[in-house]
Amino acid sequence: MTRIGKRLKDALGAFEQKGDLTIEEAVSLVKSNAKAKFDETIDLALNLGVDPRHADQMVRGVCALPNGTGRTVRVAVFARGAKADEAQKAGADIVGAEDLMEVVQSGKVDFDRCIATPDMMPIVGRLGKVLGPRNLMPNPKVGTVTMDVGAAVEAAKSGEVQFKVEKAGVVHAGVGKASFEEKMLVENVKAFVESVKKMRPSGAKGTYMKKVSISSSMGPSVTLDVGNL
Repeated sequence: MTRIGKRLKDALGAFEQKGDLTIEEAVSLVKSNAKAKFDETIDLALNLGVDPRHADQMVRGVCALPNGTGRTVRVAVFARGAKADEAQKAGADIVGAEDLMEVVQSGKVDFDRCIATPDMMPIVGRLGKVLGPRNLMPNPKVGTVTMDVGAAVEAAKSGEVQFKVEKAGVVHAGVGKASFEEKMLVENVKAFVESVKKMRPSGAKGTYMKKVSISSSMGPSVTLDVGNL
């Protein structure tokens, strides 16, 4: 029999028979039970009625959380010349071209977001096997292949989150930290849900948003009332 700690046992007790809550109720419950020794991330999971194996049912986008994510995001930019200077001035952590490609090819991926100017894509394209599985491949659909690298870097640093549906039809995102005020978390959750709603693909039939749950890094999850989202 697996033994669970007192903290998790207490949390499970608090969550027992709780479900289909409003965003405000769910955030309050999850936040009050996030009692780990570190600042837990508040995670949102959306089960969607899509099959991403079909191109017309892919859900992918980006959301600017109004209150940020609470985490430091390291940004790498593939650019040359004036655009490289622009990226550095905007706060990019790593900037380069062929030299950066060689670093990534060696297996060193010390960043959370990758941005590239369009002319860099022949170089970045060689890194698909490294960046693809980490969901770091620059893509114009989410604004990471762009000539406006300064704005893209600033957006990434300010709390913009990218999302992409997984094989099982689930979209995950960290929407803040347990140390955030409840109001800030509620605003972030609402913003993310709305972003995913807007990205409903043409091939999605029937119920699009089937289940939405929220949890902290170390705590159990609770479901939200999808009908009121």
